[in-house]
Amino acid sequence: MKQFSKKSRPPVIWLGTNTCAGDMLSLLNSLEPGYQSLITDLIDFRFNYLLGSAEGDTATGVLKAVTEEQRGKYILVIEGTIPTRTNGLYCVVGNRDGKPLTALQAVRELGGGARHVVAAGTCASFGGPYAAAPNPSESVPVQAVLDRKVINVPGCPINPDWMMGTLVHLVQYGEPELDGFNRPKIFYGDTIHDICQRRAYFEDGIFAEKPGDPWCMYKIGCKGPVTYADCPNRQWSGEHLSWPVKANTPCIGCTSPEFPDGDAPFFEHLPDINLPGIKISANRFARLAGAATAFGISIHLIGSILTGRVADTIKKDFSGGISRKLLSIIKNTDGKRYGGKN
Repeated sequence: MKQFSKKSRPPVIWLGTNTCAGDMLSLLNSLEPGYQSLITDLIDFRFNYLLGSAEGDTATGVLKAVTEEQRGKYILVIEGTIPTRTNGLYCVVGNRDGKPLTALQAVRELGGGARHVVAAGTCASFGGPYAAAPNPSESVPVQAVLDRKVINVPGCPINPDWMMGTLVHLVQYGEPELDGFNRPKIFYGDTIHDICQRRAYFEDGIFAEKPGDPWCMYKIGCKGPVTYADCPNRQWSGEHLSWPVKANTPCIGCTSPEFPDGDAPFFEHLPDINLPGIKISANRFARLAGAATAFGISIHLIGSILTGRVADTIKKDFSGGISRKLLSIIKNTDGKRYGGKN
């Protein structure tokens, strides 16, 4: 295993906001490098909400010291959504000077001085389950409260390699190449459908009728055609043994910006998309629209189609690449969710 130079170990702060802790727990299962190598050879873990033992002003004092002494040098990783209701009091990450330090405050303060900001998991990247309807805490993804680039590493939870690989790349080579949703292309460059081991069954029209059948699961709700991730190749569970489809259950699209609301119901067939003057399959739409799901077509997108903008984009982009224009339309369909500060 490659040994990293300890001289270049950047400080890392890992904040937990509105989260189930699944992403940090997943990272602990990383194999190569493992967690011990991560903290001794790659990074200087200054703060971790799940593994740290300090409390109160002692813990928040670490955050203050890093922002003052390591400005522009540290990496900020955020796991979970950022509640904005009641000035952020729906999520408190600690106490500072006898007052609650909200996730909203902490993310804005720490994000401003970080060299890189990484959103770990779908909640932090796009809102995910913690911003799902009815969203009583008015939670938003990290990008919505920061006026700077956020590198998104989605997954519910993340595959350990996705986060470990992103951290290694940031430390050793700088920012990785990103897609239109600021996800590292090395992990999110292909759809599940394109690299699925059951793709041949799809081509031959052999489809599962229920979870557990060993055939293509497209007709029982698999979101693989509109989900970008390398699960079929990378796999999960220790020695990279399995992944949902291999375990005979459909992909539910957990790395997509619209997950979970836009991917539900999980076990219903992803329909072909009928738009004015255009009829395309969900598979073709995936190639054109990146990670947007068929259920996530918004009023703004329909309006763009009616005016011909998306139709023109589709005509120009049969290569399978992600259209920047179409991605821009999709990303800006909901200003509150994907916009600036709230």
